[in-house]
Amino acid sequence: MKSTQPMKTFQALGALISYPTGALIEALPDVHAVIVEEGLVDRTRRGAIKDLMHELEAADLLDLEEQYVGLFDRGRATALHLFEHVHGDSRDRGQAMVDLHQVYAAGGFELGPRELPDYLPAMLEFLSHRPLEEAREMLRDCAHILRSIGCALRERGSAYAVVFDALLVAVGEDGLGAAIDSIPSDETDIDVLWAEAPAFGPASGNASCSAAASGRGCTPPAA
Repeated sequence: MKSTQPMKTFQALGALISYPTGALIEALPDVHAVIVEEGLVDRTRRGAIKDLMHELEAADLLDLEEQYVGLFDRGRATALHLFEHVHGDSRDRGQAMVDLHQVYAAGGFELGPRELPDYLPAMLEFLSHRPLEEAREMLRDCAHILRSIGCALRERGSAYAVVFDALLVAVGEDGLGAAIDSIPSDETDIDVLWAEAPAFGPASGNASCSAAASGRGCTPPAA
């Protein structure tokens, strides 16, 4: 039987790869609480995610912003707009955007005025309000893209890679591989309640990315 329970973990992981702001840094304990409470991410990866959060909390915000732009906004390998990896700048990308936007709209999900529908954190927000198996199915269709981005981040030594590792495993795919290591954190001291109204909006509907997942670890499949 397919699970009908939505998982806010998807949006929590999306928040971690969103543009860093003071509000996001302040919300990290709530983000962590969601991930721990739902248990969709295994303990080892939760430890690595906690390490990423500590890194974000310890850094100067201006430095974080500069690093984020350099990492995600300059070059296709780590772009967070998924259709850029599939369609590049072709006309097909435009039609895919329209189709996905219609899916969001049909489900009552409103994007921000400057947000594109293929932006991964927005998609994860949408999926956090869908039944778990629907969310997994859509992300499995995108798994080869998630793996490609995660591997590129890992090659650059970025702690953000663990988010993609966690997403892959959460939807039933192999993770990025043994290079994503972390000693499990002691979470018995976590005493953070979920926020009454976290920055998670309503959504429903269904959608699919446009290719099947392939490959294992960070080694491309043979031609």
